Amino acid sequence: MLILLDHSTPAPLRYALKGHVVVEAVERGWERLANGALIDAAETAGFELFVTADKNIRYQQNLTSRRISIVALGNAQWPVLRRYVERVVAAVNAATPGSYAEVDVPFK
Repeated sequence: MLILLDHSTPAPLRYALKGHVVVEAVERGWERLANGALIDAAETAGFELFVTADKNIRYQQNLTSRRISIVALGNAQWPVLRRYVERVVAAVNAATPGSYAEVDVPFK
């Protein structure tokens, strides 16, 4: 699966997503794009999944017509997130076209 990591997503997460091609938004020069434009660019480029720390994205964007799947992280602080990385991997592996999933990650 071709996965795009939002600029708010910790870069080390890419190493846990084995078997997928993972690209950071900054690698494409997309770090300044707002969510709607970023999702449009990702879909146009063939990305299948978008990982973000913006849990409000489902309220800010109309996701009903999207082909790209979205996984939102409950906490993007790497020292905490790394202890729950298996939850992210499970959400990524369970994603279907156009799906939205929020990964519960405590703040401590």
